[in-house]
Amino acid sequence: MTHRFPIKEIARQAGLGTATVDRALNGRAHVSPQTRARVAAAMAELEGQEAQLAARGRRMFFDFVIEAPDRFGREVRRAAERVLPQIGAAVCRPRFVMQEIMSEPEVVAALARIAKRGSHGVCLKARDLPGIRRAVDALVAAGIPVVTLVTDVTTEGRFAHVGLDNDSAGRTAAYLMVQSLRGAAGAVLATRSNESFLGEKAREQAFTLALARRCPRLRIVPVSGGSGVPYETARLIAEVAGQVPDLRAVYSMGGGNRAILQVLAEHGIAPEVYVAHDLDVENRALIAEGAVSFVLHHDLTADMANVFQAFLHWHRLVPEMPGPLLSPVQVITPENLS
Repeated sequence: MTHRFPIKEIARQAGLGTATVDRALNGRAHVSPQTRARVAAAMAELEGQEAQLAARGRRMFFDFVIEAPDRFGREVRRAAERVLPQIGAAVCRPRFVMQEIMSEPEVVAALARIAKRGSHGVCLKARDLPGIRRAVDALVAAGIPVVTLVTDVTTEGRFAHVGLDNDSAGRTAAYLMVQSLRGAAGAVLATRSNESFLGEKAREQAFTLALARRCPRLRIVPVSGGSGVPYETARLIAEVAGQVPDLRAVYSMGGGNRAILQVLAEHGIAPEVYVAHDLDVENRALIAEGAVSFVLHHDLTADMANVFQAFLHWHRLVPEMPGPLLSPVQVITPENLS
């Protein structure tokens, strides 16, 4: 196969050995589809970064390990690509490991591979689990800074946390719900993608306190799991949908909104208010259709700029840390959907 990049460079971008990349590029046997996809993605990333390589500066590799639905992973990648041309202190080369569901051992293994091959920084979106915390501490001990994105990990080793102000988001969701329902009684379905994502936990805690204060006649029905993936999310919602005939509203903190709405419709339930998170492709369509009332959004491009700025500050290439690191919540309606 003809390609413009040296195998060694492709291997470094993909995080694979040169022999593996050579087999993938030449269509040889004993190469998994996942590995071929990683090589293809690495070449696409290199092509997208060629313009930046014309700039002068130190070349740095940053690794993104993201457990999230594909729709969010694509938004992260696009945000990084928008930010890269604006960075003048160094030539930054992102490498991505993204899966919709990553087990604790899979995240730990990914972080161990990064520690072994080296990196100038790791941006992590993962669950707060003991093995992952230990893997983060191992990266830090190896001199690799870790910045958590959207959801944090409870270890003092990580360098910074970047993302949405989750407390404010939870309170905002409660306010919107109470104003829309005008004091009505009933049930509110509050969904999270996983118990171990601290960002969603903070949203739920703030939402619960604010809703109890503003409208104690509304009771919360919590559902956690599914990782925001449609099939798993739908299965969990189906288990509770028949038990809440007085369901008035939904606060979806973890995604899978079209699947949630479909299951509720199958049970004859049409929420009066539906508050979702993140203005991804699915939520843009749902709010335009009127199926979702409000989307709580934050500027992921600004988050990504903060991630790179934090890394560059750690390496003493820029004098100051970015700030603020927590993004304010933006309330999106059909009237301000751009």
